[in-house]
Amino acid sequence: MNLKKNNLKSFGIALIVFAVMLSVSAGIAAQETIVFGDAGWESIRFHSYIAGIIMEEGYGYTMDMVSGSTPVVLLGMRQGDIDVQMEIWTSNIQEIYDEALDSGDVVELGVNFDGNTQGLYVPTFVIEGDSERGIEPMAPGLKTVKDLADYWQVFEDEEDSTKGRIYGSPPGWKVDEIMRTKVETYGLDEYYNYFSPGSDTALAAAIVSSYERGEPIVAYYWEPTWVMGMMDMTLLGDEPYSEELWNNGYACEFEAMEIAIAANADFAERAPELAEFLGKYRTSEQVTNEALAYMMENETDEKDAALWFLRNKEDIWTQWVSDDIAQKVRESL
Repeated sequence: MNLKKNNLKSFGIALIVFAVMLSVSAGIAAQETIVFGDAGWESIRFHSYIAGIIMEEGYGYTMDMVSGSTPVVLLGMRQGDIDVQMEIWTSNIQEIYDEALDSGDVVELGVNFDGNTQGLYVPTFVIEGDSERGIEPMAPGLKTVKDLADYWQVFEDEEDSTKGRIYGSPPGWKVDEIMRTKVETYGLDEYYNYFSPGSDTALAAAIVSSYERGEPIVAYYWEPTWVMGMMDMTLLGDEPYSEELWNNGYACEFEAMEIAIAANADFAERAPELAEFLGKYRTSEQVTNEALAYMMENETDEKDAALWFLRNKEDIWTQWVSDDIAQKVRESL
């Protein structure tokens, strides 16, 4: 009788231990970390936090973020050190992106937003003036990149009065090579110095300070960004995109592209529910500009901007997930 009781007791303990082990195992699985790639700009971090918060609060995962240049982040994703990248400007890195897809290391999950808005911008008051600020038009005939040759004195380089200054892309970006070549292709290097701003932060600061002082500036920039969400800027026109012109010194506008969401192939297999969610993830330049402008106006960061988005744009993000997942995220907010 005592032996039977002891056996039952041992069996009960074994069941408890087994249940605890299962619970711990499930907890570990639920707390798996998803690593996002941060290639160096605000909007990619903003979207990473949106997706990360939904994964954490809705699906029980945790998130992390690894920073690096675009090629480094893409390589990390190919090798499995990075799981997801929320913004891939495909045309800017077409060759290495296609190679990553063709190898099977990386899969494209969906499209974050349609985008082709990058190039040389000027404050709109440079062309149209601003009566409220008492600013007269400085270059009323400025419409295209090529027109800059006629207005170099408007954008005089403070360190070289014989030429104007074009603020280029942050160094290390693929587009820096594109813009430098474009300036030479159009013969603008005869009239302008191509100036490297040093970083995306320095470039944004140069644009904002010139804008606030009512002074002219011509600079490479892109959308969506908080700068474009807060400032009235005009993108200068260019030749319509063609492969022939692009391959001949980038002598045209940037190719229209879809800003992709991509992942390491193993991620899509081990977390199919997250891959499905990211496949439905869809925003726009406009809403991203709005959120990033909120971030700057309130002196906060990309994570807070993501929380603002989740609280104020339910009509958008609830379309990406099931009702029960959406409710978990709402409760967490």
